[in-house]
Amino acid sequence: MDPKELPIIEHIEELRKRLIICAVFFVIALIAGFYVAEPIIKFIQHDNEELEALTLNAFKVSDPLTVYLEVSFFVALILTSPVILYQLWAFIAPGLYESERKATLKYIPYSFVLFLVGLLFSYFILFPNVMNFMMNLSERLDIQQTIGINEYFSFLFKLVIPFGFLFQLPVITLFLSRLGVLNPNLMSKFRKYSYFVLFVIAVLISPPDLISYILMSIPLFVLYEISIAIAKIGYKKYLKAEEQRMQEEKEAEQRQQVEAALAEQRRLIEQMKEQN
Repeated sequence: MDPKELPIIEHIEELRKRLIICAVFFVIALIAGFYVAEPIIKFIQHDNEELEALTLNAFKVSDPLTVYLEVSFFVALILTSPVILYQLWAFIAPGLYESERKATLKYIPYSFVLFLVGLLFSYFILFPNVMNFMMNLSERLDIQQTIGINEYFSFLFKLVIPFGFLFQLPVITLFLSRLGVLNPNLMSKFRKYSYFVLFVIAVLISPPDLISYILMSIPLFVLYEISIAIAKIGYKKYLKAEEQRMQEEKEAEQRQQVEAALAEQRRLIEQMKEQN
């Protein structure tokens, strides 16, 4: 049976199997996360110069365990993300053409790499600037900072994780344009509106000062322009693939017509032989 014609029950069963695979890999990655969580926590604690003179405090007895589990979960999510992407691709692949399946499969490693780049960018560039701003503001207001380790890591994750997803923009636009869903001409046409949305995002995730807004907006604008350029390449490949597919369908239709004409000719010849 054609995978495109599978009944709903079989689709649900297929989805269940893929979710089970993701869950198994996540549990394995979570076990690995338990081993690396401690060195990661110690590295983050001593990596920020602004925290050298400060001590991270536990305001609850369970705070160290909470942080430990959060970091383990975060590590497991990163390690499992390629498996999740592949299983997602495998689930939707039967509905794609052969050329589309091969093209979209290549996006998985790129997506994973961009996710890591987004995390590194936000941790080494965005997060230090935010911490510097907060510390300087505390000094100007004569406020003594007493930082809880749970609050510190929660604040870190809220800044770092969104940028990991924002850096997926080029891959998403390439994927959608390769399928013909997204037209890069529309992206160029609505550039100013997109810039406004990206600037609002930068305002929401950066400290409340103009320099930080600009600092965070520039990489988002660059990402958008890169996405437009990549989308143009993907859309050209889509148009070329569609043209080739239509040509193949036309040739197949012509062959069917020729075969049907030959079959009809043979039938007439057989009839004439029988009459004679």
